[in-house]
Amino acid sequence: MTTEVKRLIQVRVDKGASFKRDGYGKKRQLSDSWRKPRGQHNKQREQKKAKGALPKPGYGSPIAVRGMHPSGFFEVLVSSTKELEGLDPKTQAVRISATVGDRKRVALQDAALAAGLKVLNARTVKAKEKKAPAKKETKADEKKPAVKSAKSKAAPAKKDAKKEKPASKPEEKKAPAKKAAAKPKAEEKKPASKPEEKKAPAKKAAAKPKAEEKKPAEKPAAKKTAKSGVKKNE
Repeated sequence: MTTEVKRLIQVRVDKGASFKRDGYGKKRQLSDSWRKPRGQHNKQREQKKAKGALPKPGYGSPIAVRGMHPSGFFEVLVSSTKELEGLDPKTQAVRISATVGDRKRVALQDAALAAGLKVLNARTVKAKEKKAPAKKETKADEKKPAVKSAKSKAAPAKKDAKKEKPASKPEEKKAPAKKAAAKPKAEEKKPASKPEEKKAPAKKAAAKPKAEEKKPAEKPAAKKTAKSGVKKNE
């Protein structure tokens, strides 16, 4: 960058102004983007000193420096390696588009630096490149133990199935043998208890008629004659 270019850039900075719309800072909904004041009594339109400057001829930058980056290069927006062809590294600088991903950005930056072009928004993506191969290794490591674990799980399942089958068969054979032997014993005891129950009510029936025979014998003895010689029952 020559000394003349540096001087013109400084002139542009000195004579430049920031134009803000009237009312900016008073209301939240108003942005600082420029809007021409058109009110009849607007103080900014009347060019009052405290209300801010209006855009006029004379605020423009020198033609030789107009649209130039402060670094002294003219910006060129790039999104692919083909757009780097035909650029002059002495007067032009490259700005990589924001839509470009990290993978393509690395290739673009390398190609621009190889051509001698300056990258205004260069980034370091080396840290992300190191992490990418680490992820691939972890995926390969995760797959191997998964296969072993599946085989190890299937092997004990088969062993358990083999062990359970022979253990259950002898139990089933022994259980019905014990039940068949226990049933006839219970049946033999039951008829022995039934004749005892029949004998008990036979004794009670024999005891009742003795009490009944005594009662009618006492009734005729209870009859007495009155002094007059007449029976009460008659």
